[in-house]
Amino acid sequence: MKAVTVTSPFNLDSVQLTEVKDPGQPAKGEIRVAIKASSLNFHDLMVATGAMPVEDSRILLSDGAGIVEAVGEGVTEFRVGDAVVSTFFPQWAAGKATPAVGGFAHTPGDGVDGLASEVVVRPVNAFTPAPAGWSHTEAATITTSGLTAWRALVVNGRLKAGETVLVQGTGGVSIAALQLAKAMGARVIATSSSDEKLAMVRKLGADDTINYRTTPEWGDKVLELTHGLGVDHIVEVGGPATINESLKAVKVGGHIAVIGVLSGTDAALSIFSILAKQVRIEGLIVGSRQDQIDYVKALELMAQKPVIDKVFSYERLGEAFAHLQSGQHVGKVCVSW
Repeated sequence: MKAVTVTSPFNLDSVQLTEVKDPGQPAKGEIRVAIKASSLNFHDLMVATGAMPVEDSRILLSDGAGIVEAVGEGVTEFRVGDAVVSTFFPQWAAGKATPAVGGFAHTPGDGVDGLASEVVVRPVNAFTPAPAGWSHTEAATITTSGLTAWRALVVNGRLKAGETVLVQGTGGVSIAALQLAKAMGARVIATSSSDEKLAMVRKLGADDTINYRTTPEWGDKVLELTHGLGVDHIVEVGGPATINESLKAVKVGGHIAVIGVLSGTDAALSIFSILAKQVRIEGLIVGSRQDQIDYVKALELMAQKPVIDKVFSYERLGEAFAHLQSGQHVGKVCVSW
């Protein structure tokens, strides 16, 4: 069968379509899934370019959606023909994060082979049901970016109607967070370096927008827009380049969900600002399988589909990564067979 792997030296030119052995039929507690689509994430890009060390010839991608082709002995949760979507941490069933999810040893496309494959055989906990009525491409956006937004705002953030949320940029997590926040009755402020992209997020429901290139101290603008109070929640994807503006923009007693390292991994923080704002700064990586099940149920009620920027074929995964790397996208970049 076909799969897309990355080989040494790790770069986008080393992302290649190849032939691998079919995994066969599922054993006890496993299911066989025909993968139809995947979405791309910054984490996947880091793997493909060697920033996240992995084994040579690793099958790529953490996100995948498809159809159950066979079920192993004892499997009652899924039936042949069910539409399913992968989980980022298959070993994390529910509850708080544990040491087992403090790294990526069991994450598809990183510690183990990923979903850029025509067929996979995995334990049942490696998948959840997909939202009813969603295409495979739409469902493939859930695993990483969608679930991260859900955990940041709902599970950890305990978002309430009437609160204000700030989202940074127009990537997958930020757009999912925007849609989720609006569905739950929140006000949304969005930032971007592109006026064209800001016009797009206004069409998606953003109440206020800020161009951070023309307004580099955008935290002050956020305070102006909120009458000096600041926002209740910030989905912080930028990292070192944005965290201090986020501290300026957040409300006293507010919540910053740190989920991205787009500008690096080391930041100089103002401890005084943290103390004065009495802010809750919370790091998170995706969520549990139960979180995903809950999110899927919510999505079925929201009547709001994900924003998909562009769909490539799996054979063009290297080009899809280059498009993601360019930052020109709004929403998710996906691939399909």
